[in-house]
Amino acid sequence: MFFPTGDDQVRGGHRPHFAYGLIALNVLIFAYQYSLGPQVGEAFVYQWGTIPERIAAGEGLETLITSMFLHGSWLHLIGNMLYMWIFADNIEATVGSARFLIFYFLGGLAAGLCHLYFNWGSPIPAVGASGALSAVMGAYIVLFPRSRVRGYLFFFRISVPAFLFLGFWFYQQSSAGFASLQDSAGTGIAWWAHIGGFVFGVIGGFVFRATHAIPRHAEGYRHDVDL
Repeated sequence: MFFPTGDDQVRGGHRPHFAYGLIALNVLIFAYQYSLGPQVGEAFVYQWGTIPERIAAGEGLETLITSMFLHGSWLHLIGNMLYMWIFADNIEATVGSARFLIFYFLGGLAAGLCHLYFNWGSPIPAVGASGALSAVMGAYIVLFPRSRVRGYLFFFRISVPAFLFLGFWFYQQSSAGFASLQDSAGTGIAWWAHIGGFVFGVIGGFVFRATHAIPRHAEGYRHDVDL
């Protein structure tokens, strides 16, 4: 299993204040959610998470946004924030902070709507930043396909091309998403949010490539410390 820790982007650009701010905000909200305790915390998730059954009744449309800042566990949070750390800052550095923030939320909305379409009527709340992050990753594979993602394969430190890492990730999500259509019980993972967000991000990536001066060997902003 490959565990990513960073990328090799080195070019400067817009400072990724929003990308890092989103990490901080997600951590703070989960810390508050965790402090509520199991029962109240679960009620908090049911109030602000996206529940398809509730949306189908015309209620809770605001949860398509609020659910992006909730997570089911510390591991869920850490995994999403690690991907935010690796990929989101490069997109913000390339397209600018305001465009990045709009793109992030639109990607999250696209992911949420895709999840609703394939899970219409489900009573299970969907939470997490992974839909919006999938959009970020979709844009990344278009803008920085030659970038290398660094990490660990077991105990060995290696790097792999971004198009290979993200392409395989999308293959996994797609396979699981189509398999879930045959499984009425479900797995509790919003596969179609990941798929919808990624496709939206790929489209956004091509729009950004057409409207921004991105060199052939595009390089984005690299964090000062590679985990």
